[in-house]
Amino acid sequence: MTLEHPTSPAGPRVHRFDQRPLSVPEARVLGTLMEKARTVPDSYPLTLNSLQSGCNQKSSREPVLSLTEGEIGEAIDGLRQLHMLVETSGGRVTRYEHNFQRAVGVPEQSAVLLGMLVLRGPQTAGELRLNTERWYKFLDIASVDAFLEELQDRSPEKGGVLVVKLPRAPGAREQRWAHLLCGPVDVNALSVPASHSGSSATEDEVIALTRRVASLEETVEHLRAQLQNLHEQLGLSQPGQG
Repeated sequence: MTLEHPTSPAGPRVHRFDQRPLSVPEARVLGTLMEKARTVPDSYPLTLNSLQSGCNQKSSREPVLSLTEGEIGEAIDGLRQLHMLVETSGGRVTRYEHNFQRAVGVPEQSAVLLGMLVLRGPQTAGELRLNTERWYKFLDIASVDAFLEELQDRSPEKGGVLVVKLPRAPGAREQRWAHLLCGPVDVNALSVPASHSGSSATEDEVIALTRRVASLEETVEHLRAQLQNLHEQLGLSQPGQG
């Protein structure tokens, strides 16, 4: 399978995460911007309030965080210095968008996989294919594996390795992948996923359920974004974070 690459971006060299890993807040801010750019494009780029809400939401996040506005501000400054975040001042409030794909020098498919790993933690290729359906529709699991393997085989000249295939967990059918944007992975600190070996659900049923959940999440995200924008336009206090 031939994988297409973007041309090398002008300006700074491609970032080396083994030399300057992202902090946990930086990774969460980056992943949230990557997610919202695809799931709620009408509300993107994000305001600081919308970004904080997305970072701290309790669904589709592993781990669930409770970042303060100050922590998010520090993460924004750090990502800006790495050329992974762009600030726009149009309109009444400052908004933020990511520049990950260009700054890191990866194709769209690889950026999608990395963004999902950043937000949801280690996953199998099959889980990644299902979870990224709202971001990008991969043809099959083999294509997901191909992009993951390429990220694992990146040379130092291209920025180094960005993912690692974890040892098979006890009772698990497939091995999981983890990102390296925050540095080396502590395998012992990772939670072991529950085994699905006893599940009677077929693959088609799992896919159908995943799509239903994704549709519901998308509806909730649109409603949350509309409410957030309404509060900002009316100058009202923001709704509770969740």
